[in-house]
Formats: sequence, C-alpha cells, structure tokens
Amino acid sequence: MTRLLLAAVVVVAAADPAPASDPNPFEAHGRLRVAKAGTHLEHADGTPFFFLADTCWTGPALSSPDDWQVYLKDRTAKRFTAVQFNAVSPWRAAPTDAEGRTAYTIAHGKLTPNEDYFKRLDARLQAINDAGLLAVPVLAWAHKKGDAGFDLTDEQVVALVRFEVDRYKDKHCLFILAGDARYTPEEAARWKRIGRAVFKDHPGLLVTTHPTGTNWPWKGWDDEPWLNVLGYQSGHGDGDKTWAWLTDGPPAEYGRQKAWKRPALNLEPPYEAHNAYQSKKPHSDYNVRRATYWSLLVHPPAGVTYGGHGVWSWHTKPGKGPTDHESTGVAKVWREALDLPGAGQMAHVRTLFESVPWTQLRPTPDLLAQDKADPSKFVVCASTPDGKVVVAYFPAGAKAAFVPSGLTLNTSQKTWFDPRTGAARPGDLTPPDVANDWVLVVRS
Repeated sequence: MTRLLLAAVVVVAAADPAPASDPNPFEAHGRLRVAKAGTHLEHADGTPFFFLADTCWTGPALSSPDDWQVYLKDRTAKRFTAVQFNAVSPWRAAPTDAEGRTAYTIAHGKLTPNEDYFKRLDARLQAINDAGLLAVPVLAWAHKKGDAGFDLTDEQVVALVRFEVDRYKDKHCLFILAGDARYTPEEAARWKRIGRAVFKDHPGLLVTTHPTGTNWPWKGWDDEPWLNVLGYQSGHGDGDKTWAWLTDGPPAEYGRQKAWKRPALNLEPPYEAHNAYQSKKPHSDYNVRRATYWSLLVHPPAGVTYGGHGVWSWHTKPGKGPTDHESTGVAKVWREALDLPGAGQMAHVRTLFESVPWTQLRPTPDLLAQDKADPSKFVVCASTPDGKVVVAYFPAGAKAAFVPSGLTLNTSQKTWFDPRTGAARPGDLTPPDVANDWVLVVRS
C-alpha cells in the first residue's frame, strides 16, 4: 500500500480565461501524438495536451462565418482545447448544410464528394485550428437509416472517408471514424476493414471512434494500430446502471490495468440540459460535472468532452427540440446555450488538472473505503506513482474514508477545490459540506 505523508497543499485557484494573445499551441509546440506512456496526448516537443472538447455536431454545416467566430471566441475564453463536430451530411439532425448541400452525391454506385460542401467545411475547420483548438471531426455517422455511413456500402464509405482524410491530414485533427457505431461482431468487422483501408497509409494521424452509449467494444481491437485513441460514450442516462458502468465498469477496468497503450476519452458524457433517459428530466450542471470528474479519474486522465443542449445541434428555433431529436427536450438557441453554467465550469476542470502533474495520475481506489451501494455517490481517487499528489472527487452527499494503513496523516493543510466556482480552501479530509460536490487535492 502506498504511504503518503500529507503536507502543505498549494493549489492554483481558477485562472481568468486565457487571453487572446496566448500563442497558438500548435505553432508553439508542434503537432499532437500519443505520449510514450500511452495515457494522454502531447505535442511534438513533449508538452502535454489536455483534451477538453466542446460538442458542436452541426455547427460547421449550419453556422455563418461570423457566428462561427462568436462560437470559437466563447469556447476559447472558457478554456476549451478542442471542438468535436460532424463533418458530413446527410445526418438526421442536419440533412444538409445551410445552403442545402450534402457532402456527396451518388450516381451509378459511385460516390462523388461535393466540392462546395467541403469548401464550407474547410473554412470552419481552419478557423478551429486558427483559434488554437484541435479539430475533432466525425468522418461518417453510423447509427441508423438516414446517416452517412449507415446507408453507404463499404466501398462508398471508404471513398468518402479517404477523401476527408486526404483533405485534412495536414490540419491539427483527432479523427473520429464513425459516430454512434454499435460494434456488434458484424459491425466491428466492417469498421475494422474501413479503418485499415483508409489509415494504413497514414500511421502518424490520431484516430478514434465513437461507440453508442455504455458500450466498450475495444477488447478485440489490440491488432488495429490505426486506432490509437480509445473513445467511449457514457451517454445521457441518469440511472444507477449508467453511473456504475462508468465508475466500476469497463472504463474503470481499463484504468486498473498496469500499463496502457492508448489514451481513453469519454467523448459523450451527459449533455447539459438534455433530457435524461431514465428520469426524462434535463441533466443539470452537477450531473455533467460529476460525469466529467469520474471520466478523468477512473482511468489515466487524457481529457473529456462537454456537450450543451442547443449548442450540439446549432439550435435556432426557440421552444422546440433539435431536428429529429425532439425527445431530447426543448433546447435554448445556440447563443444562449453557450452560457449554460456547466460550460463555464469546464474552465475550472482544466485549471485544476493543469495545477497538478495530471499526466502522472493513476487510479488508486485502494486508498479509499466506501460503500458502493449508491453509484451516484461514488468517490473516485487517483494519485501519482510516488504518492506525492492525490486527487479525489466527492459527489454531493458522498461518504468515503481514506484507508489508515495507506496514509500517514499529520497536521498539514489539505485543499478542497470548488468545481462550481474554481475557488480553493484549506480543510481536513472531510468535504466542506454534503450538499455539494468537491475535489480534494493533497500534496506531500
């Protein structure tokens, strides 16, 4: 058992949003790659990259140039580092772009990309990189009829995705091969074939994919080197099974390994203000925060994606739900949804993690004793291998005790970080209150 001597704690309080004059990280530090440790992304010069993406699935297809700049300025100010979006139409939430174009046409079985459609996408993707943000495009959606990637043949999907990759391979991207794929044995075999066909000639690119909710299909993908980042989706549920899947299911099992070859990213935790699957009530900023910290600490942290209802769909119709997603609930128009409270709180997530040696954090559940009967109150804990830094997230009302044999306590101060405001306060090993969630950071 790791022995930790808890001494004075110094935590950087929430910083102001990064000024516009900050250097573009790609210009300053180079392209991204998977770090040698296999747990996170880093720049070519070894500088760690904390992946904090905002979901804007239909933004590039539906936004005006001026509105896109408003969006990017807001997300940069809120300290996001990436933008996750759907690169192609038709998709059920955006059958075409704002000009009524699809990404391709098909004649006599042959797929031909629409150059005007992709010129629009070129401009939006370049603006993302120019803002110092990583572009995270979904190259084909795969969920159901009406989605590009579902209705196409393998050969047509390969033609489309190869065209996209050839067009954007020199940009700063993490490519998502397929959106909402189920990866049944038959589907897994299909997307493996497609991935090999497209990425065999591009070994240096970052590639992940986006499964359906609470789906971890990656145990049979060790022989797919082109898939160098593991994506998953904890999804929009708010029941015990969903919470337990994230905190004590496959993502946590992956975190309990002794070594890692590929970073893991929760690409779709619950979207703020989106109706939950079980309760049918909109997800609160608390639900989003809890899933965010769980996702960062149940396995070695690489980053996480945020989603705001109304932003992901580039919503412009007050009083309605997103196109073909009405069951997700009435959404704010995108400009109003930019300021959902959870979006601003993502800046505090980045500030906290960048104030500690986050690339060294590893799950250490054995440091805590807790009752797992209520998955919604699961306390997650990680520490550096030398035990000198501990980070633990306590949901509201959570009860957990540090194992005495694992810690040597003294009178030194510990720090509690408020994930709602970014403020920090000294304390002991008990959360300041039980009504709210808190993050404990200890340095020795």
